[in-house]
Amino acid sequence: MCATVTEGTRERDWHDDTTLRERIAANPKPAASWAAIALSLVALEFGAFVAGLLLVIDAGLIGTTALIEVFVGVFSPAASESIVGFQQSASAFLDGLRSTANGLPTLLSRETIPNQGYKTGPNGPWENTFLGLEPAVAWAIRATLVYLYAFFVAIWGFRGWVVFRDHYRNADWTPRDDVVDRLRGHRWAQFGIAVVLIFTTMALFAPALGPTTVEQNIQSPYSHELQYFDSESGEVETIFAGDANFNSKSKGNGDQNVGPMTYDDFGRFHPFGTLTNGRDLFTFAVMGARISLTVSALAMGLASIIAIIMSLASAYYKGIVDLATILTADGITSIPQLLLLLMVAMAFQGHWLAGVFNGGFLLALVFGLTGWPGLWRAVRGPALQVSEEEWIDAAQSFGQRPSVTMRKHMLPYVLPYLLIYGSMAVGGIVIALSALSFIGSGLGINPPTPAWGRAISMGRNYVSTQSWHIALIPGMLIVILVTGLNAFGDGIRDAIDPESEGSAEDEAAAGGTGG
Repeated sequence: MCATVTEGTRERDWHDDTTLRERIAANPKPAASWAAIALSLVALEFGAFVAGLLLVIDAGLIGTTALIEVFVGVFSPAASESIVGFQQSASAFLDGLRSTANGLPTLLSRETIPNQGYKTGPNGPWENTFLGLEPAVAWAIRATLVYLYAFFVAIWGFRGWVVFRDHYRNADWTPRDDVVDRLRGHRWAQFGIAVVLIFTTMALFAPALGPTTVEQNIQSPYSHELQYFDSESGEVETIFAGDANFNSKSKGNGDQNVGPMTYDDFGRFHPFGTLTNGRDLFTFAVMGARISLTVSALAMGLASIIAIIMSLASAYYKGIVDLATILTADGITSIPQLLLLLMVAMAFQGHWLAGVFNGGFLLALVFGLTGWPGLWRAVRGPALQVSEEEWIDAAQSFGQRPSVTMRKHMLPYVLPYLLIYGSMAVGGIVIALSALSFIGSGLGINPPTPAWGRAISMGRNYVSTQSWHIALIPGMLIVILVTGLNAFGDGIRDAIDPESEGSAEDEAAAGGTGG
């Protein structure tokens, strides 16, 4: 017994004194087994992964150069033009690399499992579709495989954390273990996680999920042709996608409707039906999900960074720093957000920034710079609470730098609360983006880029007709996404503090009123 205890003590001491790389080298089998399958999953969609990584790099480059250009332009227009030139050259280079990456064949690409084809006769068979299947069946196979792939990637990612916990982590137990265990039995949180995974997959794999492409069906319909069997002539005809859209409108009048899960007269399958201009609603919706989640993620990332820095600094230093932060947050909160959006839209009209992410970048900046006070108030209470703990005083007495103390001893305690309120705030941004696109008039995402709010606006006059799908389906997507985000936040809150479901709200109130 004594030997077993000694051996366990020695093993823990060895874990504490070694790096992660050394621990993996000493016991490589679990990590190698997990990594082999993980690399296989990446290889199946290598082109898509590389394209996504390049898109993130391009977004970071645009965001950084945009902020620098705005500030430098105030003092030196020539330097501002140089920055813009560099940004455009770098973005063009990254676009070329991304186009090459998108051209790489992947398991779930449209080229591997095509669904766009045409009949060769009144009763078929179909040409240019996967295994000669009907477009609806080929599309359903591809969409199902996409979601199965995403589900397995998520499961295997969680499996990676389990492998790290069981074989390579220093501590035998951390509070995070209890949080994960509670989430496993929290049905409401699991619903939220499932919704977030579904919509994240929709955004990431939007080009593969759609029955057609945005470029062909929405952005440049008169630059692409399609073939279809004409029952009148009895032959296969060719028509521009734009002309096919014109004859496939859904306007709720008689035959002017292509509803969900139906074909139009040109052999194109529409899972959600068509819009009032004949464009495919499913393609419009999945790309709208990508736009909404991308802008929301950028805005929330900016707001979270500012909120964390402000909350940690105000809680650590208190006094004048805390007072200045309170006054700044109150000042920003007092600015009407819609008025600010109108001012920004007018000020940057014609500016190159207005075209970044089809107007989404400016919206992300506005939402991020005006949304951080709400997050700051939510996490200020927990930050003040942890700043009074004995280990913070001990770190100060040992001469540890304030930045190190805040990062190592305060940040891990505050981050879960940021996750709770951040997930809920994302839902508010999604609703705001949809509202702006619904209003139009230069606000929201620039047309013809898909946006959920614009689809609802297009279909609002047809809700009581046979073209009800135009407004109802995008509206339901918004409701489901926001509900799922709120469920995810509620679940995280309950998992962190299971004794009191209202504890997070109490701390948020304390953060907003404490001095």
